[in-house]
Amino acid sequence: MTEDFSGWIGKQETVSDTLEPARSDALRGALGETAPLAVGDALPQLHHWLYFWNVRPPAGLGADGHPAKGGFLPPVPLPRRMWAGGRLQFLQPLRLGDMVTRTSTIRKVEAKSGKSGNLVFVTVEHQLAGPDGVAIIEEQDLVYREAAAAGAIKAPESPLAPAHAPWRRDIEADTVLLFRYSALTMNGHRIHYDRPYAIEEEAYPALVVHGPLQATLLIDLAARKPVGGLVMESAFISAIDVGQEMFPFLPARLLVRNRYESTRKIGAVQEGVLRRSFLRNGVYHDQVLWGIVADDWRLQRLSQRQTLVAH
Repeated sequence: MTEDFSGWIGKQETVSDTLEPARSDALRGALGETAPLAVGDALPQLHHWLYFWNVRPPAGLGADGHPAKGGFLPPVPLPRRMWAGGRLQFLQPLRLGDMVTRTSTIRKVEAKSGKSGNLVFVTVEHQLAGPDGVAIIEEQDLVYREAAAAGAIKAPESPLAPAHAPWRRDIEADTVLLFRYSALTMNGHRIHYDRPYAIEEEAYPALVVHGPLQATLLIDLAARKPVGGLVMESAFISAIDVGQEMFPFLPARLLVRNRYESTRKIGAVQEGVLRRSFLRNGVYHDQVLWGIVADDWRLQRLSQRQTLVAH
């Protein structure tokens, strides 16, 4: 990639929308809910993706069904684009009926080269503000990729869900649900509803289930359960991951002595523990709070248990 898109960093766009209940109810109905919501009710989490439609005429669409490149986002000359991930902070509830303003800012444009060829990542921050101020801060990572050969993308191999999981809800992501979610979010990307296009043009083995739909189903399942503890958040799994990301030309796995493997420490925790990250210059940095206090915490817990036994 020789194009320089640094001039797009800091570019902003502001749009407003009213959180009318019908749109949120339509998604809930598609997922089997029957009780309607009313003006004044809290907007279900992640339902803000149903609003702020970017409706373009046919001439303003790309071949993939997305809005044509350019405009707010940089015109990256790679044919495949998708939502790669994101991070959200829920600061306060938004309520149905509210007029909400979304201010979007391009925080980062980064070109990389990997096994799948050239990639360009664009990070966009959205701030959603209602009558009481900012309610949601979201970062979205968009990735632009080279064309893929037919059959290049294999279906992920994943084990069956446990039959007796403590939390479980079975939902069939059939073509009707994928079409409905695409319509409700005004997501025209054809990989979600046009099977021939998904397979022949973008090399997927089948239709693709929206990442935001999966996130919505997961957070809905969690919201149905009582709170059991605080969420642990980490910007990386181990020091090796950080080394490989920052210094891809070095054998980080061989050079790192203390790997600071977060998953092992998290797995040893019995109670809910708050693990925070902080955002600086568009990048989340791990404060490693749990890594610092882990040994002292374990010793304190052990001492408390021994005291209880002694009494």
